[in-house]
Amino acid sequence: MPTEDEMTVSERRKYLKRMKPLYIKAERTEQSRMLTEMEQVTGLHRKSLLRLLHAPTLERKKREKGRGRTYGLAVEQVILVVWESLDYVCAERLTPVLLSTAEHLARFRSVRLTSEVRERLAQISEATVTRILYKYRSRKQRLPQKGPERANQVRKPVPMKRIPWETSETGHFEVDLVQHSGESGEGIFAFTLQMVDVATGWSERVAILGKGQQAMEGGFRHILQRLPFAVKELHPDNGSEFFNHHLVRFWGEAITGLMLSRSRPYQKNDKRFVEQKNATLVRQYFGAIRLDIPEQVQAMNALYEHMWIYYNFFQPVLHLKEKVCQADKVVRHWDQAQTPYQRLIAAGGQSLDQRTRLQALYEQTNPMALRKEIYRLLDALWDTPCATASIA
Repeated sequence: MPTEDEMTVSERRKYLKRMKPLYIKAERTEQSRMLTEMEQVTGLHRKSLLRLLHAPTLERKKREKGRGRTYGLAVEQVILVVWESLDYVCAERLTPVLLSTAEHLARFRSVRLTSEVRERLAQISEATVTRILYKYRSRKQRLPQKGPERANQVRKPVPMKRIPWETSETGHFEVDLVQHSGESGEGIFAFTLQMVDVATGWSERVAILGKGQQAMEGGFRHILQRLPFAVKELHPDNGSEFFNHHLVRFWGEAITGLMLSRSRPYQKNDKRFVEQKNATLVRQYFGAIRLDIPEQVQAMNALYEHMWIYYNFFQPVLHLKEKVCQADKVVRHWDQAQTPYQRLIAAGGQSLDQRTRLQALYEQTNPMALRKEIYRLLDALWDTPCATASIA
C-alpha cells in the first residue's frame, strides 16, 4: 500500500503517458536526464521505467487468472468459530488474539487445529481477516432488540435533536434523572431531577423518591413554582419516566406552548450541559452511595434549596461564543464568565415583580455564610443512620 507521499500505480501510469512522447523525441543525453527525473518522481527503478516506456501501451492489463487462495476453508472455519466465541468483535481486535484464542478453544475441542492452520493463523493479516468477516457479517446472531410492537408510542412523534449551543433565548431546558441506588438497583431509592437552561446556565434540582408518575410530576411542579422564567422547551432522554401518557398530559396542562424534544439513544452528548451538571452538582456532592428513605430525600431537598441560590446567583459560568475549525481541530472561544442570574437579567423577559424578587434575594444573601450552610447540611445528611451504613 503506498504511503501518503508515494504515487499509486494509476498515478504513475498517468504521469508516464505524458512523459513518453517527450522521452521518445528527446536526444540520448536528454533521455538520460529525463529517466533520472522519472526515477525520483515515481520511485521506480530505471530498468522498470525503460520497460514501461518501450512497451506498446501503458494501459494496465486485466488479471487473466484470479489469484489462488492463500488461506483455505479450514483456516476460515477456525476464524469464524473464534469470531463467534468473542462475540463478533471487529477484525482489529480479533486478529492479534486469533491464534491464542484458537489454541484455547482447541483444548475444549471447539476447533481442530493442524500445524498448517496454526502457521496460517500466525501470519494472517488484519486486512485478510476483514475480507473474510465481511462475507459473514450479516449472518451473525445479534443481541435481541426490542421490536417495533413494544416501542414507546408516546415518544414516537417527539423529534430527536440537540439544543444548539448558540441558543440565546431563555427557557430551553435539558433534563435528566440521576439515580442514587448505590451498588444495587433493587427497590425504591432516591433520584435527582435536574434541569439546565442552555442560554443562561440556570440550573434546577429536586430530589424525589422513586421515579413513578406521582414522584416525577411532584418534582416538576416544585421546579416550575420556583423557576423565575417560562419553560419553552424540555429536552430529556428517551426514558419512559419522561415519556408516558400521564407526564406528557401534565406538561401540556402545566406549560402552555411547550415544545418537547429528545436526545438520540445512547448519545449523551445530546444533553451535554445537564450531563456536566450531573457530575459537578450531584455526583460530587452525593457520590455513588444509596439514598432510599424519605428523611434522606428531605435532607437532599434542603441542601438543593441552598444550592439553588448559591450556584444560580453567585457561581459564574462560561458560555461558548464561537467555534472555529482550524486544520484538524476545533478551536473554541468562550465569553466572559457571568453568573446565571446576571445572564438571565441581561436576557430580559422577566416581569418587574420577578426582577425585584431576584434582586432582593441576591442582595440579602451572604455567599460565604451560604457555602458554610451547604456543607453543614451535607454533613447532617451523612450523619443519618442509613447513610452511615451505606458508606461503611
